[in-house]
Amino acid sequence: MGSKPCTRAETGTMNNNKIQIFIISQQSLFLQALEHTFSETEDIVIVGTTGINNDVLKAMDNLPPDVALLDLDGPSESGLELAKKIKQRSPNIGVIILTSNSDDNQLFLALKAQAVAYLSKEVTGAQLAEIIRRVAKGEHPINESLTNRPRVAEHVLQQFQELSSRTEAEAFISPLTPREIEILEYIAQGYLNKQIAAELGISEQTIKNHVTSILRKLNANARTEAVVVAIKQGLIKIN
Repeated sequence: MGSKPCTRAETGTMNNNKIQIFIISQQSLFLQALEHTFSETEDIVIVGTTGINNDVLKAMDNLPPDVALLDLDGPSESGLELAKKIKQRSPNIGVIILTSNSDDNQLFLALKAQAVAYLSKEVTGAQLAEIIRRVAKGEHPINESLTNRPRVAEHVLQQFQELSSRTEAEAFISPLTPREIEILEYIAQGYLNKQIAAELGISEQTIKNHVTSILRKLNANARTEAVVVAIKQGLIKIN
């Protein structure tokens, strides 16, 4: 396919309530398949398509999407580097990575690039649409991959330890309360504080207080790190 971004002429007249997505792929046939899929989806609209090239960031500046679908089939290193650049430039865009060759190392690199979802291309159109909806709400379905792939969780934990320059003597981890474990399990599934509050019937501020306590007890700097530490310590179950 050509190297120039292709955008929708009718973008200006689109319903603002729709989830706007931008698709990045080197494969014309895959692009056509996604275009067909989302042409029949009422709440999702494609605002642009392009290959992996130097014009991607500029095109997304002109038409900032809610979600970017990034196809890694091609030079995966440049694709992952692009994912990182998108997040650095536009932190509010949720980057979903799609690949035909899912593996633990690529998942780890996707996590480092701050992708919010990492999916096999075997996913159905309906499943992809549902993931897009979740990402548009601010969820991080990629966290679920950590509970299913303990090797990646271990790798991520090592990375966090290196980045935070911890001493060899790990800080003592205080036991979590049953409520905190319950909240941490929701976090591992990608739930936001507001969604957890609705599920448990308590205030969002109470959830925030619990999350602060969880991070402190697990000596973690971020929610994803807390999930990884909890998996390693056996505090939450791996499905």
